[in-house]
Amino acid sequence: MKALVYEGPSIMVMREVAKPIPGPDEVLIRVERAGICGSELSGYLGHNSLRKPPLIMGHEFSGIVEQVGNGGDGSGDGRFRRGDRVTANPLVSCGRCRACTTGAAQLCPERQLIGAHRPGAFAEYVAIADKNVYRLDDHVSFDEGAYAEPFACAVHICKLLRPLPTDRLLIMGAGPIGLLALQAAKVYGLQHIVIVDINEQRLEIAKELGAVTATSVSSLAAEQPFDAAIDAVGMEITRQVSVESVRPGGRVIFTGLHEESSRLPINKIIRSEIQMTGAFAYHSDDFETALQWISEGRVSLEPWTKLAPLESGGACFETLIKDPGKTAKILLTLDEKGESVR
Repeated sequence: MKALVYEGPSIMVMREVAKPIPGPDEVLIRVERAGICGSELSGYLGHNSLRKPPLIMGHEFSGIVEQVGNGGDGSGDGRFRRGDRVTANPLVSCGRCRACTTGAAQLCPERQLIGAHRPGAFAEYVAIADKNVYRLDDHVSFDEGAYAEPFACAVHICKLLRPLPTDRLLIMGAGPIGLLALQAAKVYGLQHIVIVDINEQRLEIAKELGAVTATSVSSLAAEQPFDAAIDAVGMEITRQVSVESVRPGGRVIFTGLHEESSRLPINKIIRSEIQMTGAFAYHSDDFETALQWISEGRVSLEPWTKLAPLESGGACFETLIKDPGKTAKILLTLDEKGESVR
């Protein structure tokens, strides 16, 4: 099968590789859409120790069931049959440890991510445990199905944030997670949401989604302290601004992973009783909620999504790193709908 293989920093090459053989409890999916994640951009640059070459990345995807189980044709009594339109939760956990049995499978010490620990969806086919696969409603497109994974991250962020409709929320970063967190917060009823980013074209997307936008918190005239903040970037400065911008007793969610460590104003945090929480990935219930909200039309980034053929994946990575413009997400595709990216 064809696959886009990460072979070293800034090197992506199309290769012919062996087609996956699904195990007895796995599903083989023919990939229709595979989104490029921000964490994969750092991996592509060689800044992410989780992604080691040679590797087929890709963990945000949708497709069609090709085969159920080792040698199965999908004609049995299982949940899936050949031809089903599906998406999948790419975090595969053990299901036995305390994290898995207490609703935090994303913290399972044995967890593996499709596209990092196992071959991913930047290929014609990908195999994954059938318990992680979800059927798409007929009206949900493959594009929307591929958004289930990143939107699950946003759902998990808001679950940890425990937002109130009256909260004033600051979101640092107008990348896909920041934009999806904006939409998740609006589902919770929040009306006053500010997004800060230096990319003014991404801020145009945020404005069209109903946020107040700014290139810095200091440029917001006469703003009261925020009740809560989400750092969807992960730089020292964005983490510091998030903490400095909330009121005493405010809440801060850290989800961006750009920098390994940061200095924070600990004395202010203590004296102001600022609550800080890390948000990593999602649990299966977050994924299911994300898929439900997508099906209900509560969230969409499709107007700001670009399709591109798998063969141009390397160029797409370069575009997203250097000049994404007014594009929230690039979905790689093996059909004829993609436009070449140079």
